[in-house]
Amino acid sequence: HVQLVESGGGSVQAGGSLRLSCAASEVTYRRYYMAWFRQAPGEEREGVATISRDGSTTYRISVKGRFTISQDNAKNTLYLQMNSLKPEDTAMYYCAAGRGDLFSTLTLRVADYNYWGQGTQVTVS
Repeated sequence: HVQLVESGGGSVQAGGSLRLSCAASEVTYRRYYMAWFRQAPGEEREGVATISRDGSTTYRISVKGRFTISQDNAKNTLYLQMNSLKPEDTAMYYCAAGRGDLFSTLTLRVADYNYWGQGTQVTVS
């Protein structure tokens, strides 16, 4: 059973920081590659960051240098540390899981993901 539960969103001022967490079921974490996406009102969902199980990462250009994706294999949890937040980072942030090679897949395409969490809202003013 695929389970993804996001937490950590909130409202911050520009320049502030937030840390998002995505708790996955063990089955999910062991079988699927994972990533963070976001969707602002009226906009398409877009990939933010992904990490392979061996630690390789890929970021959206607009967040590179400000956001850091990480994972805790013991806790089956994905994280997104967001620093220097900007108003344009305001969106619903989603954790997603996809079928494929956990160690070589670094895609940020929405179509490559099969399962989604309920989302956590991030508002930057």
